[in-house]
Amino acid sequence: MDTRQLEYFTTVAAELNVTEAAHRLFVAQSTVSAGLRSLERELGVQLFARTTKSVRLTDAGEGLLPRAQEILDQVEALRVLAGQADGGLRGRLRLGIFVGLEQVGHLPSVLRDLRARFPGVEVSLTASSSGSLGLSEDLSHGRLDAAFVAVPPPPELDAVELLSADYVALLPPNHRLAGRQSVSLAELAGEPWVEVPAGYGNRIQVEAALTSLGLSRQIAAEVPGLPAVPGYVAAGLGVAVIPKVVDFEGCAVRPLTEELPAWRLQIATRKGSSRRPVLQALVQLFGEHNRPN
Repeated sequence: MDTRQLEYFTTVAAELNVTEAAHRLFVAQSTVSAGLRSLERELGVQLFARTTKSVRLTDAGEGLLPRAQEILDQVEALRVLAGQADGGLRGRLRLGIFVGLEQVGHLPSVLRDLRARFPGVEVSLTASSSGSLGLSEDLSHGRLDAAFVAVPPPPELDAVELLSADYVALLPPNHRLAGRQSVSLAELAGEPWVEVPAGYGNRIQVEAALTSLGLSRQIAAEVPGLPAVPGYVAAGLGVAVIPKVVDFEGCAVRPLTEELPAWRLQIATRKGSSRRPVLQALVQLFGEHNRPN
C-alpha cells in the first residue's frame, strides 16, 4: 500500500465519480481505477459499490475513509516538518471561502502576509455558492484543507473562532420603522427581505430565530454575499437582519429587540490539521488584521 492509493480512495470518495477524481489528481482514469482495485485487494474489502451510472461508498469504505484521511494528514505533517528542517515550508493549502469574505475579514491582506511569511506555500481559493454548509461538506469530504465557516462545524472537524459580531436590522432610510429606536423580528417578518443564499451561516441563524417565534417571511431579493445586502436595502428592495461586519452606508440601522446568538466566523479543518504551521499562521494573521478599533 502507498499513499497514492489512499489519495485515489479519498478523492473518489469526495467526488463519487472516478472521472472527476482523475481530473482533480491529474492522472488517467484507468490509473485511478487500477489503484483502487489494488487497494481493495490489499485490504481484502470492497470500498466502493460501482455501477455504470454511479459510485458510492460501501459500509467498509465509510468506516475506513476517516482513517485514510488521517494517514494522509500525518504524511503531510511529515512533509511540513521536513520543509522546516530544510529551511522553509512548502506545499499547497486548499482554502474554502464564501462570497464577500474579502470585505468581511480583510482576506487579501491576510493572504499577502501569509505568502510573505511562507513563500513556498501555494494557496488556492475555492468559493462556495452554498456558504458555510457547502464549505463544511467539501472539507469533510477532503476537497479542502481548511475553510472559513459561520456555522458550528460537524464533529469530524476542528474549528478556531476568528471573530464574532452582533446582528442588527437594516431598513431603507425612508421606511416606516426607520424612526424607531429598535425593531422586532415580528415587525420585520411582514416586510419583503433582502437575503444571502441558503447555506450561509447568517441566514441559518436568522431563519432559526424566526422559526422559534413562529414567524415566516418573504424573500424579495437573494444577493451573492453579506457586503451586497446593504446596497439593495438602501435602494428600497427590502429589509434585512445581518451581522455588523460590513458597511451599512445608505441604510437605517436599528438594534433588534430580540437577542440573537452572535454571528461567529471560524476557520475549520479536519481533526488534527489545525496544528499545521501555515494554518496557525493564518489564524494569527487574521486576528492581527481584524483587531477591534
